[in-house]
Amino acid sequence: MPRQQEMAALICQLAPQEGHTQTLLDGVRLMRADRPLGRTPVLYEPSIVIVCSGHKRGYLADKIYRYDAQHYLVLSVPLPFSTETDASPDEPLLAVSVDLEMTSVADLMMDLRRDAPTPPRPMPPPVGIVSTPLDVTLADTTIRLLRALRSPLEARVLGPGIVRELTFRVLLGEQGGAIQAALASHGNFGRIARALQRIHSDYAASLDVGTLARDAGLSVPAFHVQFKAVAATSPIQYIKSVRLHHARLMMIRDNLTAAGAAAKVGYESASQFNREFKRFFGRSPGEEAREMRSAFALMAPAQLEALALPH
Repeated sequence: MPRQQEMAALICQLAPQEGHTQTLLDGVRLMRADRPLGRTPVLYEPSIVIVCSGHKRGYLADKIYRYDAQHYLVLSVPLPFSTETDASPDEPLLAVSVDLEMTSVADLMMDLRRDAPTPPRPMPPPVGIVSTPLDVTLADTTIRLLRALRSPLEARVLGPGIVRELTFRVLLGEQGGAIQAALASHGNFGRIARALQRIHSDYAASLDVGTLARDAGLSVPAFHVQFKAVAATSPIQYIKSVRLHHARLMMIRDNLTAAGAAAKVGYESASQFNREFKRFFGRSPGEEAREMRSAFALMAPAQLEALALPH
């Protein structure tokens, strides 16, 4: 409890307002909610999310992932899913999100392999998302990171090393083997992970499943099966959800019309975009943009972007 209390006090100091706050370190954001939030579609990038107060639940297909003061969440691939938040003014949701920087992760995994026993232990099956218990060592590392973020000098000098240590602790954690297997990008999981990254990079381009399957070295039926095993949805639905999330961001951040956002993310038909947007978010594009602008009117553009895209 003392660790959670210190983490909560530090996040409250660094993030006095609701929403997402960009810290002094790129790739490290703080999350705060003083009220419950119903089930909402989100798009998470590969990241580590550590909660010290309040409760969140992630829903992907038929599975529920809990992250709270006792559990943290790790995503090894970008995934659209939905989340639900339990929070109140007395027990707000307070969390820190750390992006998984793949170059740093690759260096860490090389170090881990170098010191692995011979013969190496068999690697467990890879996973795209996992909720796992927060141990004392990782909690202490998180506290040191939050302390460093109060000072520009400490954030610049100490912060990157603490982020590296935090990632290292996650890779050695209870389910670190499955996370390492995913990040190693071997086999069919690796083929699908690269396809997901391509979709995120080229979401506005004309993407067809046949080309994605061919680039992954799989037949179209095999690609569908392997894709759903990783992302819990079909390739077409995944592409659609990524485009809709980006369109929502453009309408909120850049004040684009629904038609303008639809064209920028690759829709040829504005009416089709409107139908699919309402089906996905539960509101029309105009209603969603107005609600989001009203709810987060005081947030800076960088904070709004963090809210609308990664979490």
